[in-house]
Amino acid sequence: MSSVWLVPDGLDGDRVDAAAARMTGLSRSRIEDLAEAGGVLVNSVVVGKSHRVRAGDMLEVEITTAPTVSVVPSEVAGIGIVYDDADIVVVDKPAGVAAHPTLGWDGPSVVEHLAAAGFRISTSGAGERQGIVQRLDVGTSGLMVVAKSEPAYTALKQAFRSREVEKTYHTLVQGHPDPFEGTIEAPIGRHHGADWRMAIVAGGRHSVTHYKVLEAFRGVTLLEVHLETGRTHQIRVHMQAIKHPCVGDPTYGGDPVLAAKLGLERQWLHAVELAFIHPRTGDQVRFTSGYPEDLAAALRLVRS
Repeated sequence: MSSVWLVPDGLDGDRVDAAAARMTGLSRSRIEDLAEAGGVLVNSVVVGKSHRVRAGDMLEVEITTAPTVSVVPSEVAGIGIVYDDADIVVVDKPAGVAAHPTLGWDGPSVVEHLAAAGFRISTSGAGERQGIVQRLDVGTSGLMVVAKSEPAYTALKQAFRSREVEKTYHTLVQGHPDPFEGTIEAPIGRHHGADWRMAIVAGGRHSVTHYKVLEAFRGVTLLEVHLETGRTHQIRVHMQAIKHPCVGDPTYGGDPVLAAKLGLERQWLHAVELAFIHPRTGDQVRFTSGYPEDLAAALRLVRS
């Protein structure tokens, strides 16, 4: 169901997630979820949750009934606990594991592993996403933080929203990016022909990726990537956009022959470092993760 409102003078300049929450009566987190799915439009253009509205704008919200997904506690081999206290748990997620259960995914998830392992996480967040303040693709390995307390959930959500969290990735890409250090700024939204994919689209959500070369090899390059924004599949989409797709990522232009030669069954993409202000102590904390064996083995091959 889609509903339309005109933005009143009193909400001029507000973020669209805050304005839409006040106008619709839905929670701000629910509006954020709808915006992430492309269901919030201003003057018929899809916008992200941080878009600023103006008095007289036509705000359209496609209100869908959020389907429920059961959380079935189940321990997952390979998930590492990097850090744990009363407020947060930092997880080293292997490839093949989702952040949380979703419709259409019957594989393992971080949320279900934490439930089985006896971790009590924040009840904030929608249903199966309780405690989740960030997500990694199923095929991407590395660090993610989960909130255990309610104050931690609120603080971390705000930190990610305000781009105060340092998210560092390493990825092996095809070819040699020119320049060796640069910024990709291009809007990302759902692919018009396949909604399970993302793409560079007019009216998509503002997305910024910074990269620099760490090592160059024959035909491939190892990059360090810093995300200024955190869109679904952002690195993969932006790498494809500059014609240097992630190795092992056929969904976004990767060469399957090269992937097979390197023994890869997923994209060479790893969240190597995560740094943020601890929600209780106010101290900056920083966590690192080494390459899993499949990525390390592929890197040894290209180095040789």
